[in-house]
Amino acid sequence: MKKFLSRTETIPSILLVLAFIAGAMQSKYFLDVRYLLDSSTLYVETGLLAIGMTFVIISGNIDLSVASMVALIACVTARMMGNGMSIPVSCLAGLILGLILGGFNGLMVAKVKLPSFVVTLATMAVYRGIAQVLLGAESAKLPANFVGLDMMHLPGHVPVPLVIMLLVAVGLGVVLHRSLFGRWVVALGTNEKASFYAGLPTAQVKIMVFALSGFLAALAALLMNSRLGVARFDDARGLELDAITAVVLGGASIFGGKGTMLGTVLALFLVAVLRIGMGVADVKAEYQLAVIGTLLILAILAANDTGQLSKKR
Repeated sequence: MKKFLSRTETIPSILLVLAFIAGAMQSKYFLDVRYLLDSSTLYVETGLLAIGMTFVIISGNIDLSVASMVALIACVTARMMGNGMSIPVSCLAGLILGLILGGFNGLMVAKVKLPSFVVTLATMAVYRGIAQVLLGAESAKLPANFVGLDMMHLPGHVPVPLVIMLLVAVGLGVVLHRSLFGRWVVALGTNEKASFYAGLPTAQVKIMVFALSGFLAALAALLMNSRLGVARFDDARGLELDAITAVVLGGASIFGGKGTMLGTVLALFLVAVLRIGMGVADVKAEYQLAVIGTLLILAILAANDTGQLSKKR
């Protein structure tokens, strides 16, 4: 029992079950599978950001610029498609731009030795500012044949964007927990100095972690463009906080060195189920934010208690 309680996935798993029970008690429509699956597409972009943020936080860093990267890449790709560039080329350019933007954050952290909080706080403003300069207050429309990916379903009424997110989570979960690079990320977050003197390429790992975060932000931007059909400079505003919430709620240590991909995904589903349930119950948006924030604080406190329990085993 102590081993079970000390696992990072335990708390979000228990809370997810409780959230389902509470939602079912609020409304008989809550457990409609089709409704839940369709609603899940609203959280796919946050999920992709949270997957990348998992690597960043476990490495002992933070990335506050992910939502601004989504907005900038969404605006750039929308403008490219609007100017007649083909969809595949525009999407490829967007993914490359994500690698560049994330890699720049990593370079500033790894080579210039600036704190990741300061770097990404600055680029959060810079990237969104560039998006605003690019489009102003206008909205850029996407081609009709690019819009509507969220309406496409696999057998069983499973939305395609949800499948994409889950495949990315599984693939990068294997990388995090079963590869040399994943061990380097954990070691970097546990003790950067010891990792450096042990011969680990700490600077390269930092750059790669931030580049990965930027790449997933680009993928999220493309999916958001397809779902909304238009791009604006204020797209994805606040999603960086939702992503960080999912990672920390999933059991990752904000100080680095600890966390799992499964915990992040479970916490993401927990937040989604809570918001869907509160939406069905007609709970006001400000109350929803208060509930999520309170849940995060309680989860951190509970994780600290279970961590102490684990140490006493």
